[in-house]
Amino acid sequence: MDLGEPPVLPSIRLPEPPPLPRPVLEVPRATLPSYKPLVVPPNDLRPPPGIQGNEEKEEKKEEPKPAPPPSIPTPPDQIRYIDIPGTDITVPLPTNEILATATTTATVSVAATLTATAVFKRTVSVLKPVIKKLLTKKKQ
Repeated sequence: MDLGEPPVLPSIRLPEPPPLPRPVLEVPRATLPSYKPLVVPPNDLRPPPGIQGNEEKEEKKEEPKPAPPPSIPTPPDQIRYIDIPGTDITVPLPTNEILATATTTATVSVAATLTATAVFKRTVSVLKPVIKKLLTKKKQ
């Protein structure tokens, strides 16, 4: 089997790149952090030998006693206890004033929510055709 001469492949000659100046990069410089040393005297500071210092009476340091944990006060007038008949379970029940306040607050919040929902639905149903009409007029 004779393969003959190798195939000749086309070649492209690229132009020479334009001459560009060589970039100059400066060497980065950093400022080193510095600080002034803080001189802290030792805990048992005494005058140097040969020098008489002022003698002070050493006070006995009393270790502070740990504070007792704060107790949570429970007002006896605001909580009633009810025994459930037939069991040994005691249930705390707040006073009538607290129950009335909680009931009133819950009733008002539910009524306000239901009213706002009804008003919103009615407003949407009334304004929906008006908005559709305005959008169709704007498109024309």
